[in-house]
Amino acid sequence: PVITLGVKGDGGRSHIVASMSRLSELGIDVSETGRGGDVTYHGPGQIVAYPLIDIKRLGMGVRALVAGIEQAIIGVLRDYGVDAGLIAGAPGVYIDGVKIASLGLRIRKGRSFHGLAFNIDMDLEPFQRINPCGFQGLQVTNLSALVDVSSLAEVEDRLVAGLCGVLGYN
Repeated sequence: PVITLGVKGDGGRSHIVASMSRLSELGIDVSETGRGGDVTYHGPGQIVAYPLIDIKRLGMGVRALVAGIEQAIIGVLRDYGVDAGLIAGAPGVYIDGVKIASLGLRIRKGRSFHGLAFNIDMDLEPFQRINPCGFQGLQVTNLSALVDVSSLAEVEDRLVAGLCGVLGYN
């Protein structure tokens, strides 16, 4: 389990609401990253995917990449019968205003680094120790709270297929 800090604002430090000693007691590390965005939690039962894409070679802009990743996640959720969408000004994927997937990219020299975190079947309690993505009071959920999920690997396979589809890979 780890809380990662992006480069937005103060790197997310002001959005950690638990003491560092308490996080340490819970076995949760805090790590600074070079990704975009603010603070988030990563733990078992979450898909963390870093699509390393040469967007320059693909002729794709940053916004198109972000939109493609979000649409791939929305497609996976649709496969499970879950209606998901976006919130203007708040990257990621939401179900009725509750976040299920976060994005934190970095683009350097036309190449993407870092990526996404998609909550599948995890303990959500650590999210209460932060303001996820810098939004106070933001609720988070995971797919297993909405539908039966046979395996994390099945969701991963669907996500990889969806990402390949939106990026034009086969």
